Amino acid sequence: MIDTPIPRHTTVAVRVGDVVIGGGAPVVVQSMTNTDTADAQATADQVEALARAGSELVRITVNNPASAEAVPRIRDALDARGLDVPLVGDFHFNGHRLLTEHPACAEALAKYRINPGNVGSGETRDAQFAGMIETAARLGKAVRIGVNWGSLDKGLVARMMDENARADAPLESEAITREIMVASALESAAQAEAVGLGRDRIVLSCKMSGVQDLIAVYRLLAARSDYALHLGLTEAGMGDRGVVFSTAALAVLLQEGIGDTIRVSLTPEPGGERTREVKVAQEILQALELRSFAPTVIACPGCGRTTSTFFQRLAQQIEGYLRAQMPHWRGRYPGVETLSVAVMGCVVNGPGESRHADIGISLPGTGEQPSAPVFIDGEKRITLKGEGIAEQFQQIVEEYVETRFGPPG
Repeated sequence: MIDTPIPRHTTVAVRVGDVVIGGGAPVVVQSMTNTDTADAQATADQVEALARAGSELVRITVNNPASAEAVPRIRDALDARGLDVPLVGDFHFNGHRLLTEHPACAEALAKYRINPGNVGSGETRDAQFAGMIETAARLGKAVRIGVNWGSLDKGLVARMMDENARADAPLESEAITREIMVASALESAAQAEAVGLGRDRIVLSCKMSGVQDLIAVYRLLAARSDYALHLGLTEAGMGDRGVVFSTAALAVLLQEGIGDTIRVSLTPEPGGERTREVKVAQEILQALELRSFAPTVIACPGCGRTTSTFFQRLAQQIEGYLRAQMPHWRGRYPGVETLSVAVMGCVVNGPGESRHADIGISLPGTGEQPSAPVFIDGEKRITLKGEGIAEQFQQIVEEYVETRFGPPG
């Protein structure tokens, strides 16, 4: 559901292409490519895959002249495919040179990501940071000032550590690290504004790899500013660990109304899909009822009453079918993403859960009668039997979608 009952932290709206971050807009899903950006074809292909999976912004690495030269070609390739997903350039160390020496790259990107710890040091840092901000302000681009605890500005760390050591009640190491993170983000944002970048062009992030650290830092940021905030647990990890740790951190903050855009930074398993991080981010937002992206499939976990795996296969088949249909259904059937479908495995909770869903099927458990009642809008409408139950139920779902979400008449 788009209209969430969770009170949101008030932030300034930032427009990135046609996407709005903050200002009460729905939380935006982001992702990042892991291709060599200099390979424009491969990068455009992965951006397309991420965008079609539901990533509303896609970040690409811009780390050398070859990658900077490829950015306009990537943008052109996406435009030719009818994809207007905004591209975010990820800059470290040499971004000031790349933006200056490759103006077409600077123009093609919708947003720049700048890590204030990797821009330079001392007066050099100030000049290089200012140069990147001036480019963004001149071209009307948004900037994410992305602080990362693994690359904090050494001068800032030394200053704040010295001040803390001299304090009457010095903070513990974890607490002062969090304070340095927040200070880096807020001081850099203030410098960006002083150079001429408006608050409506600034997004802040403070990436940590610890769940409790991340929660604590963003609570501080939200309490001390109204900048739009990007959430993400850095180096979350691979597989289940990455999913669980990211969900644990982001769900707490989102439930408190903190966060305007998110990325789930999963390390892909060998041969795994990069798009998984997009699906996980969507599932987090949908579980919290902050947004709806695809119909929800409710399925029981199985027990001794469900020794057959038929309901598991049917649930998997239906979920895959619904997600595959969404690119076609989204424009044709407004609101279809709120659909709930129950696929249950026995008589214990099957009929009840099926009645609560928009459409549901209660399959027979071990030793039960070989029949499967189908419930539509809370009422039992039909009982399926014999072979082809899966195909019959899928057809019923298709007809329901057409009837409920299709144009009248």
